[in-house]
Amino acid sequence: MENVFYEGKVMWAQIDANMHLRHSAYADFAAQARLQMLENSGFDARLLEKLKIGPILFREELIYMREIRPGDTVKVTCTMTHCRRDGSRWSFSQEIFRGDGVKAAQVNVQGAWVDMVKRKLSALPQEWADTFMNIPKSKDFILEEVP
Repeated sequence: MENVFYEGKVMWAQIDANMHLRHSAYADFAAQARLQMLENSGFDARLLEKLKIGPILFREELIYMREIRPGDTVKVTCTMTHCRRDGSRWSFSQEIFRGDGVKAAQVNVQGAWVDMVKRKLSALPQEWADTFMNIPKSKDFILEEVP
């Protein structure tokens, strides 16, 4: 399994009344994997604070395939599927696997960067846009020229 950015045990607080992983916990695992992927690429909280920029989501799609039960572990992958050359808009595809290796969910997100001072969408500074482009990409990755 490639591009695993989060691995962890399911906590009791993440279980719903049906004794499986609650729906929002899937999104939490995916978000944690994306943040770890960014951090591994040099985009840690200190840098984002210094650049006064942060990631936001426009769309998050979760496709549930199999149950995840109490006491199980999860592994979450992440690959970039689409990005503008300046890094201003991007999409990621993520897979959540149970401890037995069965794919339990697919998560697809579309997002951008926001300037935290101006509260407007923003591109990354060029040096960081180049670094952002080093994030693992899907086999069907699409690079979009800036309009």
